[in-house]
Amino acid sequence: MSGRGGGGRGGGGGRGRGQPSPSFPRGGSGGGRGRGRDSGGGRRSSDPPPQMAPTQPPPSQMAPTRPPPSQMAPTQPSPSSTPATSSSDVLGREVSQKLTLEPQGVTTTSSLPPSSSKAIRFPPRPGFGTVGKKCRVRANHFLVDVADKDLHHYDVVITPEVTSKKLNRIIIERLVKIHKESHLGRRCPAYDGRKSLYTAGALPFDSKEFVITLIDEDRRKERQFKVAIKLASKPDLHYLREFLCRRHFECPQETIQALDVVLRARPSENYTVVGRSFFSPDLGDKGPLGNATEYWKGYYQSLRATQMGLSLNIDVSARSFYEPLLVTEFLLRHFRITDLSRPLSDQDRVKVKKALKGVKVELQHLQYAKTCKIAGISREPVSQLTFTLDDKRTKVSVVQYFRDKYNIYLRYAALPALQCGSEAKPIYLPMEVFSLYDIYLYIHTHILYMHIGYFVLPILYTDICFLFSYVGLFVIQLCRIVRGQRYTKKLNDQQVKALLNATCQRPHDREQNIRNMVKINNFQGDERVDGEFGIQVRNELALVDARVLPPPSLMYHESGRERTASPSFGAWNMINKKMVNGGKVDFWTCVNFSVDYADMSEQFCDRLVKMCNSKGMVFRQTASTRMRSARPDRIDQALLDVYKESTRPLQLLIVILPDQTGSYGKIKRICETELGIVSQCCQPKQAAKFSNQYLENLAMKINVKVGGRNTVLEDAIQRRIPRVSECPTIIFGADVTHPQPGEDSSCSIAAVVASMDWPEVTKYRGLVSAQPHREEIIQDLYKKVQDPQKGVVHSGMIRDLLVAFYKSTGQKPLRIIFYRDGVSEGQFNQVLLLEMDAIRKACASLQDGYMPRTTFIVVQKRHHTRLFPTDPNSTDKSGNIQAGTVVDTSICHPTEFDFYLNSHGGIKGTSRPTHYHVLYDENSFTADILQVLTNNLCYTYARCTRSVSIVPPAYYAHLAAFRARYYIEDGTSDSGSTSGQLAQGGNLEVRPLPSIKDNVKDVMFFC
Repeated sequence: MSGRGGGGRGGGGGRGRGQPSPSFPRGGSGGGRGRGRDSGGGRRSSDPPPQMAPTQPPPSQMAPTRPPPSQMAPTQPSPSSTPATSSSDVLGREVSQKLTLEPQGVTTTSSLPPSSSKAIRFPPRPGFGTVGKKCRVRANHFLVDVADKDLHHYDVVITPEVTSKKLNRIIIERLVKIHKESHLGRRCPAYDGRKSLYTAGALPFDSKEFVITLIDEDRRKERQFKVAIKLASKPDLHYLREFLCRRHFECPQETIQALDVVLRARPSENYTVVGRSFFSPDLGDKGPLGNATEYWKGYYQSLRATQMGLSLNIDVSARSFYEPLLVTEFLLRHFRITDLSRPLSDQDRVKVKKALKGVKVELQHLQYAKTCKIAGISREPVSQLTFTLDDKRTKVSVVQYFRDKYNIYLRYAALPALQCGSEAKPIYLPMEVFSLYDIYLYIHTHILYMHIGYFVLPILYTDICFLFSYVGLFVIQLCRIVRGQRYTKKLNDQQVKALLNATCQRPHDREQNIRNMVKINNFQGDERVDGEFGIQVRNELALVDARVLPPPSLMYHESGRERTASPSFGAWNMINKKMVNGGKVDFWTCVNFSVDYADMSEQFCDRLVKMCNSKGMVFRQTASTRMRSARPDRIDQALLDVYKESTRPLQLLIVILPDQTGSYGKIKRICETELGIVSQCCQPKQAAKFSNQYLENLAMKINVKVGGRNTVLEDAIQRRIPRVSECPTIIFGADVTHPQPGEDSSCSIAAVVASMDWPEVTKYRGLVSAQPHREEIIQDLYKKVQDPQKGVVHSGMIRDLLVAFYKSTGQKPLRIIFYRDGVSEGQFNQVLLLEMDAIRKACASLQDGYMPRTTFIVVQKRHHTRLFPTDPNSTDKSGNIQAGTVVDTSICHPTEFDFYLNSHGGIKGTSRPTHYHVLYDENSFTADILQVLTNNLCYTYARCTRSVSIVPPAYYAHLAAFRARYYIEDGTSDSGSTSGQLAQGGNLEVRPLPSIKDNVKDVMFFC
């Protein structure tokens, strides 16, 4: 087998560790994935960090075979179908086979099991980085020591099935309390709330059933549960130690899971659990967020395998929760409804249903407390609702039923009822009743007086109590939202601002709060953690070796006073500089939808045009179509009028937004998918200030929207970027955004962007696609369909972008660097296997045998690792670690190629580094080359003169996906979305996104 080191897995296997063979110019003789570029095609590596002993390197990752570069003729990829049908099918099987490694021993210890045949082996770390100024930082990782215990895993089955983890824990807690001495061998087990129970030693049985009796608080009667406990497996700590020492290369996830459950057992019993986080008013101050919500503070906790050993990652956190209010009070605060005596409009009813669906309420009109979950609200008001009693003959109204059965008189019978239970057998609950407090407020509002003889006395609160008890009215509060429920809906701008203000902490304060959380946990004082399982958690944050990468030099146009910029602390400015490639705008106009600032259009546009010209653009001073003002309720017509009146296609439309928020998405949808106009929206309050900084920021956005470049890396111009400048290279960014929790009928949106200007790698083209609800795998990377007339037709975002790259540069890419955002660790295998397969097929569909070398990197921003400076003199102005700080030791993966990069300067709060994890690498990246490339790219983000926190291709993909959601959301349906509909059979049918006009796709419209 020829090509990229393909072949056997014997001697010389690995990343080019074998000697080069004359017949295999790109790899070693048995060569896994080596290229043999230098003598020996050697694997570039450096010594491991001091705390880790040098160990045998892991076996190589296998790559799909391919012809050498000389066999790949530089013919133009055809956008139409090619005779590559069979080869793309073969590629699919080949990628699957090559990414899936066969069983193979990886250590000299014969007792170790082989790796799973289904496991995908990610690239081993090619060494540690050396570029940059060395420093040390503290990380919120706490070293964990584990005694040599005999771990046992038991399956737990509770009958009848219970969906609540809280109730499951109560059942097992009761079981342990009753049977610990008699049947459990005095073991103190750890339970995950579902199906797994762990012990530090065997129980006296392999399988046993217990019967546990609890008092059901909702039904006021005893409930019996049958609990079956059966031995499932024996997690082995030996394999975990071998993995941490890099003598075993498949992570024993079951063992880590067992230890993680032990460490989470007590917090899960004491606090509200949200994912891997715990929240409680006891863990910090709580406060209002507005709209009947509040924030609770807490902490995140996760056990991880790292280079330094087992590490417990702990971080402070905050989440939004419902305030425990009466449902009527929730409506008053959340929707600003002022008069509850009037019926809700259909639009308000839909909003109320959406806000309350899934919320648990306490029913307080019974002699005992009962909770139920809201399934919806009735279409009719309570005053019109009737139902049939249990005798199946008598029909009664809800109002009459509550009055006759509970002596409850409803005050707001015009409101809809809460619906609990099922659709077939609904249970209707009024949102309110008269309460003593309500009556007290009513009296004060209406200044009610009682006449007694010649005296006029005000009615007192106690008098009302006496009067109502005298006439036999049972006065209570009916429905109250249960305390401790997480608010899962999207927070509005005011709520987000309030949450950030309440929780934003400087690095020093956050570090201290993390230490406090560790003290509160008191793992050493936990009988189960320390005494039973022998787990000890260090109290000090990990001290980690780090480096600060130097910032790149940025090129501007030679006509400016300053031709280069040298960023400091992740920032620079455009004073005395001109854009390296200024765009040209001849046909433009402005529409002003602001009422408060209706007369500023001409003055604002005049200053904006002058700013654009001063920064190197060629911007016509006068509008090609008359500028106008328009009412905010006539956006559609105003934009259509502008389009019709333009004698030449507009290159740019400047839009001053309405004073009230909510119109941005509509404007973008109309301009980009209906009219084919590139637009720049401006906030009226900001525009009215005529700030030079604001105008400069707008100029940078406008320039890239009309095809210009703001700045480029000097190394790109000088062809000095390793693995990029050597041959035509395309850099992709991809992301999938999902709807908010509770949006069950809304689709997910995938976006892929790609660089179009090698070797500068600054301009990007973006494509978007709708896909099934919460589907993370990008479905439209490559598609092949059979057309009755055309035959086999190839399409997909990767293919389209490769063709666009060829048209833009005149060359086809020989390298692909793919930054994939939004993937969790549990999805690594699936995303790599399926998306790499799609990339391979897209390439092969353009030319038979066309397989550019690909590097696939996952970009993770949603993690909880934080890095804190150890030297107060080596921080930025915000007190954070400096821009360019990179960590690839201690807290990173024991064997795989990953690193944390803090590429941006801090502004507010504690900076969050981005985690980059290489899942596939055919380009032989060293740690230094990939880290420096990623850091330097972060300085090319088009919208500001600051380095950004994630690599721009991934950032642009996120912006494009977020933009596309505006194309489908309207907020008027019960589901809050019109992106999908139920097809026959109950599956959600995904409606395609509106097509973006070609002239819009040609530029960076998403900026």
